[in-house]
Amino acid sequence: MNDEAYEDGGSDNDWDELEPTAADLAAIEDEHEVIEAEVTLTDAEIRLITVGRRRATELDWQRYHVAERAVLAAWLRLAVARRFGTRAVA
Repeated sequence: MNDEAYEDGGSDNDWDELEPTAADLAAIEDEHEVIEAEVTLTDAEIRLITVGRRRATELDWQRYHVAERAVLAAWLRLAVARRFGTRAVA
């Protein structure tokens, strides 16, 4: 990679500008529960898609539906927290 300076005095390695701000980090922290729930849902969806020749079991479907509800609940808690400016209790 080339470290030559640009006309504005910067370089192509201005990493400080790429770092998340405190507000960015707070938003990520607030969305952490949603992110975890969506990862769990994605895992359940992958399980259903990749069962191969056998059929998905009742447990596979139960995991999927529980994960779906967890995503909806996490989004609801986040929406309430954002609306009222507080963190919702799980």
